[in-house]
Amino acid sequence: MDQDRPATDARELFTALRDTGPDAYAAVIEPWLARTAGGYRDELARSAAGLCHATSDESAAQARQAGLWELYALGRVSDVLLLAFQPPWQHGPAEPWAHKLHPLDHWPALPIEQYLRLFTDLGMASFDDTGMFDPFLHEIVDVEQAADPDEPIRITGLVWPGLQLGPLLFSRAGVRIRAGAHHAERGVADRSPLYWAFLRRHRPTVDLSHGWGHNSQWRTDFRLDHRTPTTEHLNADGHLDLGNEQDLDPDSALLTPAERRELLQHRCLLRTPTHASTLATTSAHWPTELFPFDWRQPASRTTAPPALDRENHAAAE
Repeated sequence: MDQDRPATDARELFTALRDTGPDAYAAVIEPWLARTAGGYRDELARSAAGLCHATSDESAAQARQAGLWELYALGRVSDVLLLAFQPPWQHGPAEPWAHKLHPLDHWPALPIEQYLRLFTDLGMASFDDTGMFDPFLHEIVDVEQAADPDEPIRITGLVWPGLQLGPLLFSRAGVRIRAGAHHAERGVADRSPLYWAFLRRHRPTVDLSHGWGHNSQWRTDFRLDHRTPTTEHLNADGHLDLGNEQDLDPDSALLTPAERRELLQHRCLLRTPTHASTLATTSAHWPTELFPFDWRQPASRTTAPPALDRENHAAAE
């Protein structure tokens, strides 16, 4: 264990959950929650509030960095506990690298009530809004292709609820959608690589921990998305505004501006890219080799969605 790690953290919980059976909540999660007591929950709340603001104070910056790492680790816990609700892998024998390193059958299948209990006990609020589709709130899990290619995206079902931690979005709700191919293409919007995600059962994932060593992988930052009643921030710690194309890597430059914007918003491609044939000449693995992690959307005006608490976001502005 790293000397600078707290005695009880999300990495400990993630490791303990592997290879546990159906009694994982009672055997692993409840004892872990008991050890965290109220201090861990309070620290998460403070961290979430602070992460919405940059700081030049050295000690505050160190605490901010620790908060990003801890939320990333907690996001991994969420990812593996959501595997049970996801469709099976159907891409043939070439399973993603993350599946091989973290076999899908090594994680417990908790009822959704126990999943929610874990995170609400840590101070999070769940949301299950299935009104208008919103990429800020919703992750596409399955696409029903409409006959009319211009039919807009609409939600047809909830797969799992989303979670917010104070002003921060912690995880999006998983949804099934129906859409025309001009808006979301079946096999792409629901099966192409999902960025800023550690593990999914039904699709490849790409996050900055992949490929790093046993300890280094945990020094991965949590993606910061937050809304106030008037403003939306996507990947707020990114340093490259999407409007600036000068510093794009060669593969990303082959995406159209609309495709880059959708990749940042949805964390995946929605349709086969316009220049897919050219991208394929750069690498057979180009779908997992894009690098949107530095991108951010310049703060945009919006209206606060019903699923997000206005008081939390007003306080963060």
